[in-house]
Amino acid sequence: MMRISIRLFASIREALGVPTLEIEVPAGATVGTLTREIRARYPQLPLQPEALVSVNYEYVRDDHPLRENDEVALIPPVSGGSGGFFEITDNELTAESVADLVRSPECGAVAVFLGTARRTSRGREVAYLEYEAYPEMAIRKLRQIAEEIRERWSTDRVAIRHRVGHIELGEASVAIAVATEHRAEGFAACQYAIDRLKEIVPIWKKEVWVGGGEWVGWDCAIDPLATAPAQSSLTER
Repeated sequence: MMRISIRLFASIREALGVPTLEIEVPAGATVGTLTREIRARYPQLPLQPEALVSVNYEYVRDDHPLRENDEVALIPPVSGGSGGFFEITDNELTAESVADLVRSPECGAVAVFLGTARRTSRGREVAYLEYEAYPEMAIRKLRQIAEEIRERWSTDRVAIRHRVGHIELGEASVAIAVATEHRAEGFAACQYAIDRLKEIVPIWKKEVWVGGGEWVGWDCAIDPLATAPAQSSLTER
């Protein structure tokens, strides 16, 4: 057996309340072996699919072999720019949960958008919603949206969190916050973010009602490969 010491940072460190872990794995184990053991021991750990592992200060894949004296670290998703934060989660979303991530003394405005589950959609009375995502690709596309916002409005203080799983009526399924110097840019950037999210981020919604349900996708007029959102072609999802 090998004893591996793992350094923890940020959300992972806070979740476990310790800066390091000691884990025993069989000789010849890989990074994948180690992360599976960590998940089994600590199911509460926010080790998201996009979290990375470094060995001896380099990012590695699951098939990377481990040695007993390796310097191993669990790297939670890093923010895009100084204030970015992007997450696919099954936890409750609130305006405060995203606004607090982007506040800055340099910014005079924080614009927040919450998308909530409504009772009536397309002539039916909805009971609840179910969301599903392709998390690895979704995070990358959320970062792309933030980069587009940075280029257009000169701010990197963007947070986008999207919920998956069961959503009751009135609960938020998406929370977006953008901090800017002035309010006009913040409002515009926040609207851009939700419109662009509906175009290119692989997240799907199922509307469920008594006796049935239906997955709701984008309108056929939308081109998800477009480099800018076609604002007039968007339909509600």
